[in-house]
Amino acid sequence: MDKNQSKYMNLITSVDVMNTLNGGRTEPVVKLHQHTNSREVRVKIPGISPEKIEVEVNENRVVIFYMMTVATAGKEVGIPYSVYDRQQPYFIDVSKIVAQVEEAELVVTLPFNQLANGYHKRVKKRED
Repeated sequence: MDKNQSKYMNLITSVDVMNTLNGGRTEPVVKLHQHTNSREVRVKIPGISPEKIEVEVNENRVVIFYMMTVATAGKEVGIPYSVYDRQQPYFIDVSKIVAQVEEAELVVTLPFNQLANGYHKRVKKRED
């Protein structure tokens, strides 16, 4: 094995060891559903309570994440893990997005606004 291969093998091994020591990370299950008046995002993360999953709306971007604590140098540090991060289209009313817990899932409802219902407008030209 040459020097470069050895370096990469050490890196891969250390990543695997660190992942095992820190408890690893579970794979989230994210399901998207389309309804007549909204979209729905259902999130379930094995080992993480749905109450600990957070939702943030920034401008027209929706981010669903949870915080994982990792012990480093004798203290715990919170690291956010994003499970859904999408810019929302113009027809989602971001001001009315709601989240609720149903059984073991977090359900985020993304309601449509009036632009989703065949909005049509003729724009008249201004005369200067």
